[in-house]
Amino acid sequence: MYKLIASDLDETLLDDHKQISTKSLDAIHKARELGIKFVPSTGRGVTLVQNVLRNLGLYDAAEEYVISFNGGMITENKQNKVIDFNGLPFDIIHTLFRLGIKKNVGIQVYTKTDVYIYRFNNDERNYLKNLTDSYIELKEPDISFLKEEPLVKILFQNTNIPYLQTIRDEVLTFLDIPLSITYSSNRYLEFNQFGVDKGSALLKLANLLNIDRKEIIGIGDNHNDISLISSAGLGICVNNAAADAKEHADYICQATNNESAIAEVIEKYVL
Repeated sequence: MYKLIASDLDETLLDDHKQISTKSLDAIHKARELGIKFVPSTGRGVTLVQNVLRNLGLYDAAEEYVISFNGGMITENKQNKVIDFNGLPFDIIHTLFRLGIKKNVGIQVYTKTDVYIYRFNNDERNYLKNLTDSYIELKEPDISFLKEEPLVKILFQNTNIPYLQTIRDEVLTFLDIPLSITYSSNRYLEFNQFGVDKGSALLKLANLLNIDRKEIIGIGDNHNDISLISSAGLGICVNNAAADAKEHADYICQATNNESAIAEVIEKYVL
């Protein structure tokens, strides 16, 4: 029997309006009644998923967990207690920030609690409007004030994925910095500490909870979910998932994120 379901949020659990369907909520509730943990696993910061936790009935709950920042942090929901943290040094973030300035992309820098956005264009405003208003817009290209803050990750935003791929290639070729680099939401190029990803965080949490890999379901849709899908005993992609993610899945849902894919998974493999 499965004991833990780890699910990505955007374009997986959440529909395109950033909502959870009633059908998926009901299925998650039934799974939790059976004692199964439901763990959101997201590239977002934990403070940006509190409304999702409220909808799931997991807000401020003891012995319930979130994997955030693409695995950069694991928290217990009760008072957002940090269980594990793996960030990036300021000098690496600053180097990437300057590269983002040069490449004319939107830039988001994440601390444990806040996200700072530079070049906050209208497209990104529209994308985030149903998601959160908890961000800080930078008017000047300067993050020196964050030098003493624990920083988790930085991402570049552009809807031209081939262009983001050229930036990734440049980072790998010219910057002598080992990093975990992923894509998400068909608009982000994300940089984490080397070795940090959703899959490694999932296995850390499972070890803490004494849950075996084969007792885990991992569900996602994009490149940054591949490690999650591959690390779980049962790796699943929603139907709208990116092609490279689907290659790693044991099962591909018939439903998309807009069609209660999470309910499909729970009904098929749990209930």
